[in-house]
Amino acid sequence: MTATISALKQLAYVVSDVPRAVVFFQQLGLPLLFQPAAQLAFMALGPVRLMLTQPQGAGLVGQNSVLYLQCQQIEVEYQRLLAADIVGEKAPHCVAQMGDHDLWLAFFRDPDGNLLALLEEKLTKI
Repeated sequence: MTATISALKQLAYVVSDVPRAVVFFQQLGLPLLFQPAAQLAFMALGPVRLMLTQPQGAGLVGQNSVLYLQCQQIEVEYQRLLAADIVGEKAPHCVAQMGDHDLWLAFFRDPDGNLLALLEEKLTKI
């Protein structure tokens, strides 16, 4: 039997305050798709839906996996976030040289303390 899983379509992201998280992700440039309830919202993240939700059962805020958000001009984008009063964690830096590109990351926090990262794959001259 052949695997049919081909892409990430939706990601649940636990936050303490969904309306505040919607504003935060809109500051990052993500459009709001729809918000069916005060405790639930869906943002567009390229082809992936980002589902913002409050903790369900034993879910904990601030202990999510890191979201890596692809961007261009990582240095400019990081400064834009800082200017919007988003908390920076680590400035843009090269983490790997992959031959045809260098992988750059910059880290920041959302209002609940969750870690997020900007990611840019900068092409190298061959």
